[in-house]
Amino acid sequence: MGALFEPFLYIIGLIVSLYFKIVVVEIVLHWLIYFKILKTDNKYSQKTMELLEKATHPAYDKIKEKFPMVVVNNFDCSPFALMLILIFVNRLVFVLSHYLLS
Repeated sequence: MGALFEPFLYIIGLIVSLYFKIVVVEIVLHWLIYFKILKTDNKYSQKTMELLEKATHPAYDKIKEKFPMVVVNNFDCSPFALMLILIFVNRLVFVLSHYLLS
């Protein structure tokens, strides 16, 4: 029975891992823009940031809606909260897959 669910858990783990990497890239790009290392007038950086924001901001908005305390002194901690959630889900999928296969 566990062997039947293992591919699904593997795919879920891959998706969570990919989304985690997208969040990390978006955070790094925001920092590069904030410290003026990356210019926002570049059309490639604008398109990349627009794509990353479309992928991540719905999750950030849900986190801010459920936990309004993630915004502290105008510092938005929702990306870091999302990273913690993704780490937890990834670990949970990993443990479930090993539990089902044993």
